[in-house]
Amino acid sequence: MTLLDDKRASASRPLPGVRYRDVLRVPHAAQLLSGALIGRLPTGMAPLAILLGTDHGAEEGSSAGLLAAVYLVANAIGGPLSARLVDRHGPRHVFPVGAAMSSTAFLALAAGPGEVGWAVAAVTVAGATRPPLDSALRTLWGAKGVMPSPAHQRVALALDSGTQELIYIVGPLLVATIVTAMSASWALVATAAVGALGTALFVSTPVSCAHHANSQPARPDWLGPIRSVRLRVLYAGMACAGVTIGALTPVAVEAAERFDAPGLSGGLPAALSCGAVLGGLAYGARSWPGSTADHLIVLSAVFAAGWIPLTIAGNPATVLSSAALPGLAMAPLLGAAFVMTSALAPSGHTTEAHALLVAFLDIGCAIGTAAAGLTHSQLLLPAGAAAAALTLATARRRLTTTYSHALPPTPELEAEKEPHQ
Repeated sequence: MTLLDDKRASASRPLPGVRYRDVLRVPHAAQLLSGALIGRLPTGMAPLAILLGTDHGAEEGSSAGLLAAVYLVANAIGGPLSARLVDRHGPRHVFPVGAAMSSTAFLALAAGPGEVGWAVAAVTVAGATRPPLDSALRTLWGAKGVMPSPAHQRVALALDSGTQELIYIVGPLLVATIVTAMSASWALVATAAVGALGTALFVSTPVSCAHHANSQPARPDWLGPIRSVRLRVLYAGMACAGVTIGALTPVAVEAAERFDAPGLSGGLPAALSCGAVLGGLAYGARSWPGSTADHLIVLSAVFAAGWIPLTIAGNPATVLSSAALPGLAMAPLLGAAFVMTSALAPSGHTTEAHALLVAFLDIGCAIGTAAAGLTHSQLLLPAGAAAAALTLATARRRLTTTYSHALPPTPELEAEKEPHQ
């Protein structure tokens, strides 16, 4: 048996028993995760804060919905660019500048004159300069990061995909609470503050300070991860899933008005994320049979089907409870996408590959937010997820890898990655 055959055989056997507490006991892992979660809270806060804090006279809030979409598009463009700088220089040199610019832009939006041009400029800067903490975290937890074994890496990525949903529970509820107690402008101020605080906590870890990209290619590849056909397919599927995620916020605002239940504006995204926390943690608690491609296809189909009860719900209680159902599949779906990205990322572009995954999700979210804000159609919720399932299913052969348990690649398996010319 060759060394490669031995590696394949070991990948098909059950993984060692690593628990979440084992991951959190790894030096600096808890601080990295805490800093990333706090620093990413603006992702959960900003869309609703912008929707509620910007009103320029457009009917039924469509202008505010478009501003929220601008934030997501700007983040989708700026995130990969920042991540490429992180791959070259490390997060300590990149993230503080980005956090300062993003927080300042939120403050300018809160205190500005209220004109459309000012709002568009502020939202664009806030989104484009937000530090991609999630991508940096997954790089640090990747095959060459702080985790001591592949089993730790898999569980760490699953923990990330589950706990990141806390952003979408705490974020909207925090915005709704601040708006009720104070004003929408103060919600924007709070968005600026927590982003800066989390970034400072993340970059102050010794692991983050010591991180440098030692695996840069000799000749820069401007296409980077986009050159990979398999990554492009994965990104397309995640963009479709993002349409569903982005559509929920305007649908929630519309449901709050329709049922005269203001709590639904923050409650629906929070209910989705509650289900996602449970689903994500359950997914990472054990190894599942089948390839990561199989996981992606099945989970995206379940994600689509889970939205059907919400579209036919007729009262606030059933609407709220139905929103948790698709969440059970959402975090596992994203977790499978994260580990697929780790396996396929070209050398020297790992952070960028993860940032591009988030970027395509944000692009989908922007499309969903804008479309739902204009059409107020609940059908966007199952339709986007169904498109993701179809995209991934039709490209299953391209996505299938030899890592049956979705392990990040070991050095001996690097040769099996798709060539990046």
